[in-house]
Amino acid sequence: MNHKILFRAVATGGLTLFLVSCQSNGWKTAEGNPTFSEGENPCPAGMKWIPVRGMSDEFNGSKVNLKKWQVDPIGNSFTWEGRPPGLFLADNVSVEDGDLRVKVGVLDEPYTGVEGTYTYSGGIVRSIMPGQAGWYYECRMKANATEMSSTFWMLTIGGPDEALELDIQECVGRTTELTKKWARNWDRIYHSNAIHWRYFSEPKETKTQGWIGLDEKNADRYFVYGAWWKSPQEIRFYLDGKYMYSLNPETQWDWPAYLHMAIETYDWNPIPEDGGMVASGTEEERTTKYDWIRTWKLVNK
Repeated sequence: MNHKILFRAVATGGLTLFLVSCQSNGWKTAEGNPTFSEGENPCPAGMKWIPVRGMSDEFNGSKVNLKKWQVDPIGNSFTWEGRPPGLFLADNVSVEDGDLRVKVGVLDEPYTGVEGTYTYSGGIVRSIMPGQAGWYYECRMKANATEMSSTFWMLTIGGPDEALELDIQECVGRTTELTKKWARNWDRIYHSNAIHWRYFSEPKETKTQGWIGLDEKNADRYFVYGAWWKSPQEIRFYLDGKYMYSLNPETQWDWPAYLHMAIETYDWNPIPEDGGMVASGTEEERTTKYDWIRTWKLVNK
């Protein structure tokens, strides 16, 4: 077995973290733990973090591992093809230069689907394996710089009338004069939701949310977004290894949930008539990049 020790300096908030990685058969970890600053690791005494390989990927290959990730919008009981006017396209998802990449752009011609008419394209990536309470989920992501989103979240398939959504990070790359006033800072934000959806009964939505403003835009650099689904009553959120806030959902948060990386459009941050950055941006500006996605669970030492 080949092992390779890697040293990497990461600058965050004026603090430089030195991460020691051990690479073995394509798997890298930061000292065998999720990404935590000194003193931030919430691992209980007598326990340790180990990777959940089925929901972790370093994206060091040349194509998406379809045993771990679904890139087709429709399949595995999921039927959402995107919120108009942004259509999810599998062709917009790739692996290149150590990143999972999701590109946005303008469709060659409008497409009419179940939810309406689409004129732009994004993409969605879902985990094949579901996660559960007690696990830690993190990604190192650089948002695209357009009016469309960059996200890292979880969703249950749920029952006939309800589902649970856990948004670990939800942001956009650019806001404009068309953006709703409450969202004008969503291009420089760490924002999370715990949403209980009800499709046919009231209330339709029960939401708990948390956020902090950032000094940098989400598209300026890679950030590490993480969440410890500590229990059915508590989710703890971390940014670049530092604890930020917790959510305590009203609903018992204990259903298996799938990771989602969706690059989509929002009606509260509409794309300008000229297509905005979705039309005029470079491919680099129009691409959300995930350096890695890692999932961890606690076991006894």
